[in-house]
Amino acid sequence: MTFQFNFTIEDHLEDELTSLGDGALALDSSKESSVSERQKGTHRDKKRSTEQFDLLQDHLWEHKSAGNAGPSQDTDRSLNAANSSSSLEPHEKQPCLRVAKEHAMPKDLKKVLENKVIETLPGLQHMNISVVKTILLKENFPGENIISKSFSSHSDLITGVYEGGLKIWECTFDLLAYFTKAKVKFAGKKVLDLGCGSGLLGIMAFKGGAKEIHFQDYNSVVIDEVTLPNVVANSTSEDEENDVNEPDVKRCRKSKVAQELCKFRFFSGEWSEFCKLLLSSEKLFEKYDLILTSETIYNPDYYGPLHQTFLRLLDKNGRVLLASKAHYFGVGGGTHLFQKFVEERNVFEMRTLEIIDEGLKRFLIEMNFKYPS
Repeated sequence: MTFQFNFTIEDHLEDELTSLGDGALALDSSKESSVSERQKGTHRDKKRSTEQFDLLQDHLWEHKSAGNAGPSQDTDRSLNAANSSSSLEPHEKQPCLRVAKEHAMPKDLKKVLENKVIETLPGLQHMNISVVKTILLKENFPGENIISKSFSSHSDLITGVYEGGLKIWECTFDLLAYFTKAKVKFAGKKVLDLGCGSGLLGIMAFKGGAKEIHFQDYNSVVIDEVTLPNVVANSTSEDEENDVNEPDVKRCRKSKVAQELCKFRFFSGEWSEFCKLLLSSEKLFEKYDLILTSETIYNPDYYGPLHQTFLRLLDKNGRVLLASKAHYFGVGGGTHLFQKFVEERNVFEMRTLEIIDEGLKRFLIEMNFKYPS
């Protein structure tokens, strides 16, 4: 059974959470989380308030994408210029290498949305993550067991265990708003939503006409319980809203949905392992025209693998759109530190697209190869 409404679940969740006792999940739409110093840092500057959310909705109403950009095959010419990044400096020790895997699209799409609560943004639908967490905790979900670990550590991040995918971080909404404001063109492009979490960036690219969209997150449970359901909800919503009884029309629509879902691929695992999985295929890998990523530079230990991911997977004429804060407390990562890291390797150029002055500054960054030819 699927529920759908707009931002009205607080009362429903109060009943759900009370029954969990001492391990209860706390709603955090306006509250701050505490994070240990070795993790992403204080979440004081990470939580989006209801007021922020309402303001961001205004930016999303008029989302349109136009134009066409054909795919291009890339070579690894830039690898030579960047191999110096294999001799990584202080902040570049390798993170835990969680093996990457691809997640198949389930055949029963209705089951994907079973017991999910759907919230809506203008042009987007997404699962209510608090409800997802509550259900997984009650069911003692097998596998990574990141829900109980997150609750017991009072943190949305546990380095090498859980990297924050069960939360929509505020810079995601900054980047969504920028897509609309700048009229970012997705039509005909191959897009990667890196560190995707809910996958809203990739879903917006799909709605803008992207020809192929891949989603990657560190944790497999995030892909299975949040990303995949969000993609299914946004791919089938039009069909459900215009439901009719004629068998021929239903078959036609079912075929159309199947064609749309073929545009998506889903992956979990650490970034270097993800690259290895894609590039080890016998089939020539067509690189990404556009890589979208939000709040992935909070930990300086991850800069090396992230830089290598851009280097190995981005088309020579492609670009990265990255949203991040100026600083992350505790671990000490942030936009300026990452920019210095990139400049030292002399492979990409970084350009600030927008600075958002609200609390600590948040940045929207574009990255391109310096030497694409």
